[in-house]
Amino acid sequence: MSDNATQIQLEAGSYEIIKSRLQDSKSTLRGKLDLLNTDRKNVFGGVETELKSTIRIHTDNNCVAQDIIALGDQCIFGFNVHIGLRAVTRVADVFATYSFDDGTFTVNQGEIIGDSQFSQDLENLYKYYRNSTFYRFWRKDAYLYMIFKVSEQDGDYKAFKWIVDGQSLRYIDNRSEHEYVKSNQYSFVWKRASRDDFRNGTHPHVSILDRVFVETVGGDLTIKIEDNTDDGQGIYNEPVDSRDQQLDDAQIEFADLGSLIILKIKPYLEDERYFI
Repeated sequence: MSDNATQIQLEAGSYEIIKSRLQDSKSTLRGKLDLLNTDRKNVFGGVETELKSTIRIHTDNNCVAQDIIALGDQCIFGFNVHIGLRAVTRVADVFATYSFDDGTFTVNQGEIIGDSQFSQDLENLYKYYRNSTFYRFWRKDAYLYMIFKVSEQDGDYKAFKWIVDGQSLRYIDNRSEHEYVKSNQYSFVWKRASRDDFRNGTHPHVSILDRVFVETVGGDLTIKIEDNTDDGQGIYNEPVDSRDQQLDDAQIEFADLGSLIILKIKPYLEDERYFI
């Protein structure tokens, strides 16, 4: 047997050994999780979740489902359709309302949102913003907002505001987009590194809480753990597209989670990169 064949056989044997050990660890961990879950149910109780049935909601036109919201035993379904050459977009082209009874959805002809002023405002929205699309429902306290995107630009919204009274709605206005706040994507707050955090030198970098030091100059993104601008070496680096970018060309954000620091670094004309 050649040395090459022997090496391949050894590597294959090592792979099988590692795979077997991982499978054993997986089984052990699964067993411990099952025991923990059993103890949890004994202490706190538990209700098993299971699918009772599947129900289809039918609309007059082919649509792209966007969001749905319940009001008691009624619900409003929001969607987007391609109207084509039709001059006017009506409420029924964006929303459908249903009653849920005996395990089925029944169309209730839009009584919940049958407000004439709302109908006119919605038609005007599509008249003056031809690229408008329904985005989502948003509930805040006693108010329901129907949020529309009027362009591809993030944050370019229009909002229709309703007050919720039990299972009925009362229309208020179409000028409440300033009240809409997008849900936080993270459970922490990103902080933006400023010029006060810059450390100049032969190999300049940005200080993150004087614990981590990062830069995107010289052709690579470098992370250091020493505040040393005389040396360009770090504990980690990876290439960037623009070799000629300066220290302030990158957008650097961070979050302090105690023993962890989370970094969001956007080199010049690139997408964000994340590090822990």
